[in-house]
Amino acid sequence: VPFDEDDVAPARELVARAAVCVDNARRYTREHTAALVLQESLLPHTLRGGTALDVASSYLPADAKDGVGGDWFDVIPLSGARVGLVIGDVVGHGISAAATMGRLRTAVQTLADMDLAPDELLARLDDLVMRLSEEEPAAGEADRGGTTVLGATCLYAVYDPASRCCTMARAGHPPPVVVTPQGEVSFPDLPSGPPLGLGGLPFESLEVELPEGSLLGLYTDGLIEGTDKDTEQGKVRLGRAISREGLPLDELCAAVVKELLPVPQPDDIALLLARTHALSPDRVASWDVPLDPAAVGTIRSKVARQLETWGLDELTMTTELIVSELVTNAIRYASGPVRLRLLLQSVLTCEVSDASSTTPRLRHARTTDEGGRGLFLVAQLARRWGTRYTHRGKIIWAEQSLPSPLPVPPAGGPPGSPPPSG
Repeated sequence: VPFDEDDVAPARELVARAAVCVDNARRYTREHTAALVLQESLLPHTLRGGTALDVASSYLPADAKDGVGGDWFDVIPLSGARVGLVIGDVVGHGISAAATMGRLRTAVQTLADMDLAPDELLARLDDLVMRLSEEEPAAGEADRGGTTVLGATCLYAVYDPASRCCTMARAGHPPPVVVTPQGEVSFPDLPSGPPLGLGGLPFESLEVELPEGSLLGLYTDGLIEGTDKDTEQGKVRLGRAISREGLPLDELCAAVVKELLPVPQPDDIALLLARTHALSPDRVASWDVPLDPAAVGTIRSKVARQLETWGLDELTMTTELIVSELVTNAIRYASGPVRLRLLLQSVLTCEVSDASSTTPRLRHARTTDEGGRGLFLVAQLARRWGTRYTHRGKIIWAEQSLPSPLPVPPAGGPPGSPPPSG
């Protein structure tokens, strides 16, 4: 039986509506794929924990219907053999959340390179998020999903293998999980702090001493919420899963995510695991420096003998020059006490600490100037150099590359001789 006009009209309407649905699905698929590619490109492709940490990570995107989220993490090598660990979560989904995540990760890397303490770093990051949130989107940008930050959480930790101390601060983020070598699980009572972007409220840090071989886990809330949305039970499940023995760190990381999230979730998750190592005592040497210019020659001799012990005779001349400039500046311009420390890790680090908070400034001396070339000389001889502040003053540090890789004692290896002191 042929169709008449009354049959054709609704068929055309049905086809038109189906075409719109197909087009919307294609657009959504393209947007989701673009957001996922952007997210993966902005996350770190390799993690460098140096000899201080063994690190592993896992990132699991959200279920496709919910869109890519803004979970992110990073591992940042710092001065003095320390390592920074950071994890964060941006509110929202889609390209906007992924782009915002990239901006925050870049900001944290820049602030971490300034050797800021965890609580101060979060305070600076909070100011940045507030400025980003105040930006008015351009015409039509709101409809496309701009990059204005609606809210974010973050946790930043700094691990020092010389003291085995981990300093942490968080901005509305779940607390880290710590597993001792004996298998004891704990969640440090770290002050929560407000989420980023609220402003006006301070952040507090907490120092935790980690036994060598401890496991530190940083994660986003999607890992512990589960189907019951009970975060306390989720932390219990996480502690039980992460304390499993006999698995390499990469396999343990994947196994924890698979156990806690067996099915696709509406929120993406990130998990960052780090196993700690301590810096062997025979790789650290330190001396108190008298506030007397005549002490510089004695310190140079001690440094030369220590480098000979470490088999680094090739670095003796440059290290003596660096030590002379940094110690002389501390004696001349800073206030006591002054202390010199050498750290032998993947690089040779020279640190001079004093009680002054005055920042040294690199300047180019004119040919007629009698001084002002000290830091310029240090910058030319060192691989990197910089200043970081402590509760007692500041530390000026300089790193040199080793002429050849030296064997670093593994975790749990025999301790060396105690560091010399002056």
